[in-house]
Amino acid sequence: MAGHSKWAGIKHKKAIVDARRGKLFTKLARAITVAAKDGGGDPDTNPALGLAVQKAKDASMPKDNIERAIAKGTGEGSDAEALEEVLYEGYGPGGVALLVAATTDNRNRTGSEIRHTFTKHGGNLGEPGSVAYLFDKRGLIVVDAARYAEDDLLPAIEAGALDVAVDDDVFEILTEPADLTAVRAALEEAGVELESAELSQHPKTRVPIDEDVATKLMRLIDALEDNDDVDDVHANFDVDAAVLERVAG
Repeated sequence: MAGHSKWAGIKHKKAIVDARRGKLFTKLARAITVAAKDGGGDPDTNPALGLAVQKAKDASMPKDNIERAIAKGTGEGSDAEALEEVLYEGYGPGGVALLVAATTDNRNRTGSEIRHTFTKHGGNLGEPGSVAYLFDKRGLIVVDAARYAEDDLLPAIEAGALDVAVDDDVFEILTEPADLTAVRAALEEAGVELESAELSQHPKTRVPIDEDVATKLMRLIDALEDNDDVDDVHANFDVDAAVLERVAG
């Protein structure tokens, strides 16, 4: 699985230093609003909201912005009512499966834009269910393997992690979705600094790709993530971490 966890770390770092932070905050706020609308405004009793709020905090989103997004979701605003989460499925260069998580107030507009982006960058948007079966929903925590040893991650196993694996220079810790918060807390209490911690669509199998395909794939993924409605992109590629760092830089 060389490079795949590295991608999670790269995405996390790129988001934090994104010069278009206003756009990032808008996406994070919308995810909070949808979670609050669906499950209530208390992060302690609404796990989806708790995760959305934590992701916003990780990106240094101001507390006032977070509170406004929660209030918007629990209020009677028509804007919140119109928002819905949509999952788009397709294939990119090299036959790599892609899941595109989006939040939209207009399915037709967003679907048309996603389809155009796939086509423009050598991919194909598929039908619902066409690639989702290739992924499992998991909690994913990434830790810098240069700073920590596997023994340092034992608190994750004790807190219920499914697996700890090394991927080049990072550790990938997998959890059941419901256990992500507890495993994250256990690591942080043990003094382990995390590269990223989020819910992810984890590939059951991966497609090996070379640098040429990786370059084309990253262009497609970047274009998808640049869409205002897209929250995250998941993919099942397998590439050398050094190659990924070059093409994703």
